Amino acid sequence: MEWLVVLLFYIDELTKDAALDPTGLVAVAVAHAFALFVGVSVAANISGGHLNPAVTFGLAIGGNITLITGFLYWIAQLLGSIVACLLLNFITAKSIPSHAPATGVNDFQAVVFEIVITFGLVYTVYATAADPKKGSLGIIAPIAIGFVVGANILAAGPFSGGSMNPARSFGPAVVSGDFAANWIYWVGPLIGGGLAGLIYGDVFIGSYAAVPASETYP
Repeated sequence: MEWLVVLLFYIDELTKDAALDPTGLVAVAVAHAFALFVGVSVAANISGGHLNPAVTFGLAIGGNITLITGFLYWIAQLLGSIVACLLLNFITAKSIPSHAPATGVNDFQAVVFEIVITFGLVYTVYATAADPKKGSLGIIAPIAIGFVVGANILAAGPFSGGSMNPARSFGPAVVSGDFAANWIYWVGPLIGGGLAGLIYGDVFIGSYAAVPASETYP
């Protein structure tokens, strides 16, 4: 299921050259927001809607999934990314550009950008989907996750590319053969996702104790 859903992330590749233009950037952000909303929604009841190795890593750090399950998700996500890029390249006969920091942004700055925005993404996933106290808030989890990705792309797109997703950057790197900056989109998102999992999963959720079912109050 994951490899089919990850294909949605590549809607914006056809307009990648326009990403630095404000109109193009908005189009990319909106495309990602809606694609992720749909992707998470359709996969949530099957696999939990894991489309992102950084989110999977953050959920594993917080104890929501096992490391073995997370590793299997990673394989599906990376294969899905590669297949999606190959299919897009075949259909459009266009080269698939790989992620790289914008001109004037060094590698360290790009990593920091990716840490910050991925932390926000994974924190949102925890708050709306993984927190046992979420209640009815879980209903809006897919759209909240889609919106935060769209907002992060608007904020970081002109600087680091706004990936937040190692698989999202890995597929284009494989197809284009350009791995020069690909490490940025592993290091930044995994640190950001891991920190969110550690803080929200292990601290906020870890310290939560549900009221015993037998407990009664006057």
